[in-house]
Amino acid sequence: MSLNGQTLTVSGHDLARNSSSSSNQAPWEDARADLKPSTPTRKPKSVSTVFLQLTLYSNHLQPKPENAITIAVSSRVLFNMEKEQQIYEQQGMEEYIKYQVEHETQPFSPGPAFSFVKALEAVNTRLRELYPDSEELFDVVLMTNNHAYVGLRLINTINHHQLFIERFCMTGGNSPIGYLKAYHTNLYLSADPTKVREALEEGIAAATMFTPEKITEVSETQLRVAFDGDAVLFSDESERIYKAHGLDKFFEHEKAHENKPLDHGPLKGFLEALGKLQKKFYGKGQRMDCPIRTYLVTARSAASSGTRALKTLRSWGLEIDEALFLAGAPKGPMLEKIRPHIFFDDQMFHVEGAAEMGTVACHVPYGIAQRVAEKIIKDLEIS
Repeated sequence: MSLNGQTLTVSGHDLARNSSSSSNQAPWEDARADLKPSTPTRKPKSVSTVFLQLTLYSNHLQPKPENAITIAVSSRVLFNMEKEQQIYEQQGMEEYIKYQVEHETQPFSPGPAFSFVKALEAVNTRLRELYPDSEELFDVVLMTNNHAYVGLRLINTINHHQLFIERFCMTGGNSPIGYLKAYHTNLYLSADPTKVREALEEGIAAATMFTPEKITEVSETQLRVAFDGDAVLFSDESERIYKAHGLDKFFEHEKAHENKPLDHGPLKGFLEALGKLQKKFYGKGQRMDCPIRTYLVTARSAASSGTRALKTLRSWGLEIDEALFLAGAPKGPMLEKIRPHIFFDDQMFHVEGAAEMGTVACHVPYGIAQRVAEKIIKDLEIS
């Protein structure tokens, strides 16, 4: 599949032959070669790490990070910065900075995370109406490795699009992991697979976001979030059985362990945070008019392996609004009907299938599927 004229696939002969990465690179690093971030990833010589905390004018006080549900987004996924990246790659850092300064009054156009962030703000508006003094709100932090000179253009863009983003962190090319921890980040979205992997290794929920060629129109009043199950909400325990022993053994294993909850996956905490906010609406009698809706979209079969998934969620005290057990069928068409603002999956072919149908999809590079894909790529390169 081609996104913005480039291929997203991280497995297969074409990628293996054309990849410029070495044989010991993970598949998500190959994906990075196909979807390059618009933010320079090299630390400029003479520029030290810059941490810039900016408070923009707003009608509302910001919640303390420890009380909020903090969503960190990179400038590359919030806005479209592809042209600027081309200047950086072809002409270097100085010309890149010069261009940004000369165009700082020209706002960036929306990127793939834009609708998601707007939906978070819509939920906050409803929460403030019901709980005026509560700090249990979404707090969006713009987390970018950009040079500080670019800051003014980003601020002007935020104001132009009337986004309520109060916190702004620029790292000058260095890793954002320390700052993500300081903000008690619940979810980190980036176009850079390496930074996403670093965040996951530190226990921070994170995903690589891709831009589909077309983006399906989504709700402006209800936040819709769709999750895969294994290696996203749940651990990759069951997927390991499938990869090692096949489908029949997988079914046997799930049946034998259906009353044993699965261990948590990297995005369980984010679903918990969503559920916590949902309950605030339920407490005001707004279950049927809740502005947050969650979906489980899994390749599992309902009768043979769905029981364990649902019992695991129940054991965690978590509700999922809708569960779709597809028994291996493509996820893209179902996601097109759901129209989520964001979809998380650990396998790139599901991410690609979702993107082909216009869904903003994110890759969670976690679990056995990543190592299997890496081995395939290595074998193809050797042959």
